[in-house]
Amino acid sequence: MTDHFLGFGLGLRTQHFHDVLETQPEVDWFEIISENFMVAGGKPKYYLHQIRERYPMVMHGVSMSIGSTDPLDMNYLQKLKSLINEVQPEWVSDHLCWTGLEGVNSHDLLPMPYTEEAIDHVAARIRQVQDYLGRQMLIENVSSYISYAESRMTEWEFYSEVVERADCLMLLDVNNIYVSSRNHDFDAEAYLNAINPARVRQFHLAGHSDFGTHVIDTHDHDVPDPVWALYRKAIERFGPVSTMIERDDNIPALTDLVAELDIARGIAADVLPDLTTRTSATREPVSA
Repeated sequence: MTDHFLGFGLGLRTQHFHDVLETQPEVDWFEIISENFMVAGGKPKYYLHQIRERYPMVMHGVSMSIGSTDPLDMNYLQKLKSLINEVQPEWVSDHLCWTGLEGVNSHDLLPMPYTEEAIDHVAARIRQVQDYLGRQMLIENVSSYISYAESRMTEWEFYSEVVERADCLMLLDVNNIYVSSRNHDFDAEAYLNAINPARVRQFHLAGHSDFGTHVIDTHDHDVPDPVWALYRKAIERFGPVSTMIERDDNIPALTDLVAELDIARGIAADVLPDLTTRTSATREPVSA
């Protein structure tokens, strides 16, 4: 995956728009939430274009509901395709989940039952979306708090088979693997070891809330030590994969997030001593 390695990035959040332009932080790339920019204009679009001139970007969606039995929302896909043409992202991603039924959006990323029928259903829908967008997608594993009696395989078997049949790529969320491993009592390293490295294009890192009996993926804490440890294992298995930190609540100063991102850089450099990132080598200088 070295040819697609962007380095180390952050989720672009409204609170940091001004600071990104003013300070031009040592961040290799930014990930945007697609739905936040599916608008005709305004201040978010202004900042988006200004920042896009200076940094590579990827697009990450939360509302495609690729696993739902509702028909694909072609109005949504049309807006997504328009934004892709505007931003020209390195890649586009969404989640292996469903978010609603009969037109009602739950505003949650709900897990799939791990069955052959579900594999056929979601893989066909991913192929349909990829054909419409004219590009491969990245599909992300979600954190989960329930399981289905109908499931006949592990999450990683299901995820891997969907990706193979759809011929898409993986956005591997390391925090979500840890969260789900705690909630469902499975071996997080076994999950990593079952994944095909050739399919992995991006990593997510994030914090969570640990309640002892269960763990919730809240994105409102620093990345904790167990997730950093699992990230080290992921780098050992998959090599250089574009890595970013998500923070969606209790958002700290940009400088704090950049400092946290440096922990990821340090782990990757320790595992892969010859690794170089894009910041100093490939970013274009910005005109005054």
